[in-house]
Amino acid sequence: MRILIAEDETIVRLDLRGVLERAGHEVLEARDGGEAVVLAGTWRPDLAILDVKMPVLDGVEAARRINAAAPLPIVLLTAYADDATVARAVGAAVFGYLIKPFRESEIAPAIEMAWARHTEWLSARRELGRRLIPATATVDVVVEGTHRYPLRIERRGDGRLDVTLSDEH
Repeated sequence: MRILIAEDETIVRLDLRGVLERAGHEVLEARDGGEAVVLAGTWRPDLAILDVKMPVLDGVEAARRINAAAPLPIVLLTAYADDATVARAVGAAVFGYLIKPFRESEIAPAIEMAWARHTEWLSARRELGRRLIPATATVDVVVEGTHRYPLRIERRGDGRLDVTLSDEH
């Protein structure tokens, strides 16, 4: 599995990288949330582990931006388990939570759980798309009550959707 780690504490990042590489994963490191968003877009990891408290962009906001571009399973790594942080993580579609200090034996289960939950979520989303959206449809999207954009939605064989601006103005 290709795993992106975003952690501003070098020792934690290197320890996590070592654990993941010994388990056979390919790892890429980011030192802050902004770098994680960029690397997720270019490297296309299978999973990301993001620290919550980082400079430039925190892990929850980085997770939200990564998932908006291309959803993937994300595990948050944090010393903070307060209700507000957990609520933000849920809102960012995070699939796992690992509390610092963590034990090496806790990493694999967190990754496996996030991967399984993300896979189930994708399957449910694809099935819902198959049921709600015909093979091809044109839908009007109205922005701020004045601008109308006819969007053409086409379903691919794998269940994903292609959305383009229709020529029907």
